[in-house]
Amino acid sequence: MKALDDMLLAAHASGDRPALVGLYAQAADSVNDRDAACFYLTHAYVFALEQGDRRAPALHARLKAEGREA
Repeated sequence: MKALDDMLLAAHASGDRPALVGLYAQAADSVNDRDAACFYLTHAYVFALEQGDRRAPALHARLKAEGREA
């Protein structure tokens, strides 16, 4: 997870929003804690929405499946 954290920090520092969507989604897949996964998914979803990323609907569906959105 350290390498992923480093990539997230680098993407934030450079303003690489498309990378942030993918990295946060990857982080969600890499943790075993449901709340942590949803935290990362929420970030991925927000960054996707902000830029009209095509991954937004799938991220939203994952959050809904976790009961995080009605």
